[in-house]
Parts: sequence; structure tokens; C-alpha cells
Amino acid sequence: MKPIKIVGVPEHFNLPWQLCIENGEFEEIGIDLQWTDIPEGTGKMCQMLRNGETDIAVILTEGIVKDIVGGNDCSIVQVYVESPLIWGIHVAANSNYNALADLENTKVAISHYGSGSHLMAYVNAQNQNWNTETLQFEIVNTIDGAVEALTKGTADYFMWERFMTKPLVDKGIFRCVADCPTPWSCFVIAVRNEFLEANKQTIALLLETINNTTIEFRDIPSIDRTLASKYHQKLEDIQEWLSLTKWSQKPLEEKVLNKIQNQLFDLKIIDKKGTFAEIVKAI
Repeated sequence: MKPIKIVGVPEHFNLPWQLCIENGEFEEIGIDLQWTDIPEGTGKMCQMLRNGETDIAVILTEGIVKDIVGGNDCSIVQVYVESPLIWGIHVAANSNYNALADLENTKVAISHYGSGSHLMAYVNAQNQNWNTETLQFEIVNTIDGAVEALTKGTADYFMWERFMTKPLVDKGIFRCVADCPTPWSCFVIAVRNEFLEANKQTIALLLETINNTTIEFRDIPSIDRTLASKYHQKLEDIQEWLSLTKWSQKPLEEKVLNKIQNQLFDLKIIDKKGTFAEIVKAI
């Protein structure tokens, strides 16, 4: 049995991995897949890839592209979720901020530098024609940290996946003032290059297994109820999320990579661009 360490966020996107593990599908092909939830998100997972603490990460596209360009020795082997991530822009329920425009020149809570919540704050600011060079950040690590920061007023707004944050809105802890979808496919599968070179065939088998599950995921009986129960969501919210979410079984296309790198470069998040061959590896 080949042990493989994999990390991802504890969100509804990753239920296909959990189902494959629970059903013993990886064991059947000789893989002992050791999944770890990382609530801190992409910035933390990039660090774990760099340190060799994980072999694979299911990770936000823009975050891992930035980190590979910055020297992280890993590669994107496949797109995992093709549809955009819908980032909700949240404020404390009792906040005086009522519209997106009110948030210009305020402080944004982020999980880590290099995380999606950090990078998308720049994308949102650019969309609103705000000065991206004056953005202010408060590191909060997790969504619980964001609740504390917004409630205490040490940060003013927080960007996180809209549906996963909806229970906090329903409870009257946050208000969602706007959405900011990613301009690209949201999640990819990244593998440390050292591990990839030594285990290409095993990685190919792993991808084939997860892809067979994501192709059929929507058709699993009562999957909406399973998701709603597991992730503490309202059934109608999960049904809307399922209607908007499209998994992928394909490699990242060069034109999509170029779009991401061009935007990151324009925003001065990266100071150089990597080649397609350096960032994406075909399996």
C-alpha cells in the first residue's frame, strides 16, 4: 500500500475525496490516502507543500500559481473544480458598512498572506477601481478568527466562499454585502515535483479514481441532503451551490494560466511570470 499525504479545505467541494476514502476506492488501487483538513486554507497548504509536509494539495488556483512562480517546487496536474469560486464579501452584522463602496480604505481580514482571501482582496479592489497599494490586512488564520476580528473591529471585512459562510449570515453574525467570483477555475490539484517524478503512475491512478467520482457526484441519491447535513447548510443553499458548481477532469489550459498570471502580475502580486511547462505537468 502506497501512503500518500493530501490536504484540502474542510468544505463541500472536497466531499468526493471523503467518499472515495470512506468507500475504500483508493485502497482498492493500492493507495493509502491520508487526508488532512486545513481550515487555514491555501496559504497554509502552500507552506506544507514547500516543507514536504504533504505530497498533494487540492488548492486555489491563483494561490498555488503565485507560490510556484515564487519558488514552490510543485506542479499543477489537473483542474479539480472548473467553475469560479464565489467569494462573499462579509462584514459584522452590526457594522455601519452597508455597501461594497463603504469598504474602500478599510482593513480586510485574511487567513494568510498568499491565501485566496488575500489575493482576492486585490482582485476585488481592482474591480472597484480602488487603490490596491493602500490595502490593509489583518491575519486571522481561520473563519473563527475572522468572526473574532470583525466582531471586535480589528478588521472591517472578510472574503470567504459565500456558501460556506452563509450559516454565519443566517445566525446574524455576518452580513454579506457583495459577491466577487474568481475570473478563472477555482480549485486545482498540485503535487510536489519530487513526489510526482517518483510516483507518476500512482498519481495517474489516483486522478482516475477521483475523476470517476466527480463525474457522477451530482447523481448520487440525496447528495444535496448529505451535503446540507455534513456542512450545516440549508438545503436550498446547497441546491443552489450544486447548480453553480462544475467539477473538472482535465488539465489546466495554457490560456487560463496566462490569464491568471497576467492579472497577478498587473496587481504586483507576482514580479515575474513562469512558463506553462514550469507550472503545469501532464500526467
